[in-house]
Amino acid sequence: MAKTISTKTLAKKVINHEKTLILDVRTTDEFDNWKIEGGKVEVVNEPYFNLLDDVEPISSKLEKDKEIIVVCAKGGSSEMVADLLEEAGFTNAYSLEGGMKAWSEHLEPVKIGDLTDGGSLYQFVRLGKGCLSYFIESNGEAAIIDTARMTDVYENFAEKQGIQIKHLIDTHLHADHISGGLSLANKVDGKYHLPPKDATEVTFDYTPLEEGKDIIVGNTAVNFHPVYSPGHTIGSTSFIIDDTYLLTGDILFVKSIGRPDLAGLAEDWVGDLRNTLYNRYKELSDDLVVLPAHYSFAEELGEGGRVSARLGDLYNKNSGLQVEDEGVFQKMVTEDLPPQPNAYQDIRQTNLGQITPEQEEQKEMEIGPNRCAVEG
Repeated sequence: MAKTISTKTLAKKVINHEKTLILDVRTTDEFDNWKIEGGKVEVVNEPYFNLLDDVEPISSKLEKDKEIIVVCAKGGSSEMVADLLEEAGFTNAYSLEGGMKAWSEHLEPVKIGDLTDGGSLYQFVRLGKGCLSYFIESNGEAAIIDTARMTDVYENFAEKQGIQIKHLIDTHLHADHISGGLSLANKVDGKYHLPPKDATEVTFDYTPLEEGKDIIVGNTAVNFHPVYSPGHTIGSTSFIIDDTYLLTGDILFVKSIGRPDLAGLAEDWVGDLRNTLYNRYKELSDDLVVLPAHYSFAEELGEGGRVSARLGDLYNKNSGLQVEDEGVFQKMVTEDLPPQPNAYQDIRQTNLGQITPEQEEQKEMEIGPNRCAVEG
């Protein structure tokens, strides 16, 4: 029987930048579309059907006593290959439990910092999709920003700390993953906040997210200030937290900028995107720590797995902020973009409340990388 490794154990290896060898036995097309990545992750791809008779095609590429984590789509083929490796004398082969499907759903909490008047800010890293959500707690209450579909992770985290979740907030209407904000708000009797310009087609009640209307978390003075920042969507809203952190949603990433095309309105929204990035954010302090809703590149994972950057540094290093010519900028964000996220139209409809897919279908809809950035 093959030895197995959990997604949680693998996630710790990735965020701690441990040397990790992955043998991915999915087809080459599946592998090229989406794979496990990290600062010190080495990945070898050999489709499992090439290994059915023996592991000879791969044995020369692997060391017999080195830890090998075998990965497939759902965990079945990887167990078989791990068994074959063991029979061939590879003593440290493991199968990833649940495969890429389970990896896509794992959330790893990383503490970003303490807040001035009490409380803390955490970033939940979804390593399998590059999605980032945020948990802000103060005086026994919490707000969650850009909540993932796997809401039990946040509930368990809050319960362990004796915290009541009061606010569920989406910076915009997501097209790459299904939001858990509304369902968790209903479960915990909290408020679900959404920018009204992104909510014109929703089928449910929500609390409008508007600039000038700060959100109170606990009764300590957490400065939780919405900043209207359209461009990725027409309603996209950022947050300044504690005068220290800038949560940028899908507008600005560490190594790229948000794409304006996922609602089919790229030409209409490109001016908003440029104004937010080149004017609105420029008015803010260079010392704000940018915390985005996604990352696209393994090198964006910093110490302890956190994804962040100083705003002023991004204006010096992020290529999406260096384009002075408006025509060149427009072309960059509307042409030659990466493929759009898997099932993004169905995901948008789900987040609008227009369709309600079964849980297994929702999992399938989210398979693959996030692809919310201009480069990715």
